[in-house]
Amino acid sequence: MYSAPHTKDENGHRFKNHHPALAMTLSILFAGLGQLYNRRWMKGLLFILLEVSFIYEFGYDIQLGFWGIATLGEIPGLDDSIQLLVFGIFMIILLVFAIGLYIFNIVDARKQAILLKENGKLPGLKEALRAFYDKGFPYFITLPGLILLIFVVVFPLIFSLTLAFTNYNLYHSPPRHLVDWVGFSNFKQLFSEDVWSNSFFDVLSWTIVWTIVATTMQIVLGLFLAVIVNDKRIKLKKTIRTILILPWAVPAFVSILIFKAMFNDGFGAINNDIIIPLFGGKGLPWLLDPFYTKLALIMIQTWLGFPFLFALFSGVLQSASQEWYEAADVDGGSKWQKFRYITLPHVLYATAPLLITQYAGNFNNFNIIYLFNNGKPAVEGQYAGGTDILISWVYKLTFDNNQYGMAATVTIIMGLFISIIAFFQFRHTRAFKEEGQI
Repeated sequence: MYSAPHTKDENGHRFKNHHPALAMTLSILFAGLGQLYNRRWMKGLLFILLEVSFIYEFGYDIQLGFWGIATLGEIPGLDDSIQLLVFGIFMIILLVFAIGLYIFNIVDARKQAILLKENGKLPGLKEALRAFYDKGFPYFITLPGLILLIFVVVFPLIFSLTLAFTNYNLYHSPPRHLVDWVGFSNFKQLFSEDVWSNSFFDVLSWTIVWTIVATTMQIVLGLFLAVIVNDKRIKLKKTIRTILILPWAVPAFVSILIFKAMFNDGFGAINNDIIIPLFGGKGLPWLLDPFYTKLALIMIQTWLGFPFLFALFSGVLQSASQEWYEAADVDGGSKWQKFRYITLPHVLYATAPLLITQYAGNFNNFNIIYLFNNGKPAVEGQYAGGTDILISWVYKLTFDNNQYGMAATVTIIMGLFISIIAFFQFRHTRAFKEEGQI
């Protein structure tokens, strides 16, 4: 029976009986021991130094972090529940990083032991650097961005998530008072108590209507104008395109404030210069009646949003092949048929992901709601204004009413809602298709 020849390193030591399982076990017991067993002295000492330093520096802090998250403090006036919660989340994230590095140490020890047993020697420095450049360099370059993303995005997200399960509000505000874990009490209160449930469902329904109607209108207007301007019979195309894109050049908050003055019930130009001279009466209550305020908001958002979509659709239409339309003319296709079966599919196929982001953006379009009328007018028996959408209501719950726990609860529901819809829409577009499957 054939047996592989014994392999030796430069010193004549045999590695036929080298045990990867032992190397892995040693690294489990203490980071770096497996590397020392594999005779990777520098790497082993580095792992040992890292683990000793981590335990010495953060061992007590991690215990304090877990205690803080579990109890949120025990002595009012001395323990700050929110600081303890933030510190605990930070320690958990740090521990996750440490566990990841610890797992890497175990995997590395096992792989190196297998290579040592099979080849009789480990790669040299040049070979190790070359392997790192080929396989690990992209991860090394993206690591700082990943760390920044975790502490800028993931950390606040986890903090908001945890607040939804506390009673953090004006009456349970540290350091004078402690914050307590209340489980799903906020969710139950949001859906069961009349004031909260009426406010939530009214705001949710208006948010959905606002998102669909306002976004669809700006898409339709942008596409309509792009198709018209792209027509061969239209002259001065560059001038017309420049004029239609001008609203995009004006900062949105400036346009919103101008429209706020124009729609003012008392001195606004819409009532005094248009509606009253044409129809008489006292004009329309644009800022006092929720229906007319919503109507004004939709019209303003259509004005603000169509220039970008007009420019987008214009570029896509110019890329459409004229042979498609010539073939349709030969087949006797009408203008509507050419638009329906050629223009519209071509435009939607190329811009679907961007159109989905338009809907997602308007779902969280805080600026126009806040600047135009701050979500007003007020509605009797509700915590939200007549034109508040979810994001503006969360702002009010946080900064005006100090209902931090409830604001976090609404934020979670809002995030889940928009994430599910966006993911479902993206799955049906080109965005998630692999190369070669488009």
